[in-house]
Amino acid sequence: MSSPTTTYYVPESSRWPIIASIALFLMALGAAGTINALESDGQGVSHWLLIAGALLMIWVVFRWFAGVIRESQLGLYSDQIDRSFRWGMSWFIFSEVMFFAAFFGALFYVRNFAVPWLGGEGDKAIANQLWQGFSAQWPLMQTPDMERFPGPQEVISPWGIPLLNTVLLLSSSVTLTIAHKSLKLGDRDRVQTWLGVTILLGLCFLGFQIEEYIVAYTELGLTLQAGIYGATFFILTGFHGAHVTLGTVMLIIIFIRVLKGHFSADNHFGFEAVSWYWHFVDVVWVGLFLFVYIL
Repeated sequence: MSSPTTTYYVPESSRWPIIASIALFLMALGAAGTINALESDGQGVSHWLLIAGALLMIWVVFRWFAGVIRESQLGLYSDQIDRSFRWGMSWFIFSEVMFFAAFFGALFYVRNFAVPWLGGEGDKAIANQLWQGFSAQWPLMQTPDMERFPGPQEVISPWGIPLLNTVLLLSSSVTLTIAHKSLKLGDRDRVQTWLGVTILLGLCFLGFQIEEYIVAYTELGLTLQAGIYGATFFILTGFHGAHVTLGTVMLIIIFIRVLKGHFSADNHFGFEAVSWYWHFVDVVWVGLFLFVYIL
């Protein structure tokens, strides 16, 4: 194994990439089968494939990251490796930006082009051919096929749980920044305190998001089947919720590492990478709050 003074550290051969590929294949196969209701011999095989792939991926990530942490704690990584990690995390967050940009783009297209065209506006107006008497509006409360895809009875007010969740996430960015600055100053007690507060705020956000979904499904008729508005609403907020869940898990992991004495004032990229990710998730929520709930 190369010493930390060499120009480029070459890690030992790893089995984790191939196992992760198998896990992703199982997850993709299981998800496709589940979505399309493809079952074998009347049994829910697709569901089990999805679960097996997810569990395998969790195990791979846990063991793989544990190896990276061990190598970092042993001082095997040079400045060049640190730069590689920073570039890798930067490109990962950029890919996440593009991921959400695609869904925001779909929302923009539906609101500004597809729905107005159905209402008879523009050169591509097709209302008379597809749906007589359609009135273009957003949110779309009346769908072309009300029997199969009934529109929502009511939409969620932005000034209730969404506003509260916005305050929670923005506050969590502040508390995480305080924890990060405290780590740079070597004050580990403040790091633990403010990082713990950040985790608590993230968990509160997820709890209120679950409550909002329950209300939407049971009281407002706002479901995934509630036309294009229901679909875009749950796709955007659901994927964001998944990212908040992942970010909260990451925060818990670095909290445990802080308790174990990991990180120092000048060597804490693991902490910094999670901070980048969490701030990104917060910025995405601000966009959601504006374009999904308010506008």
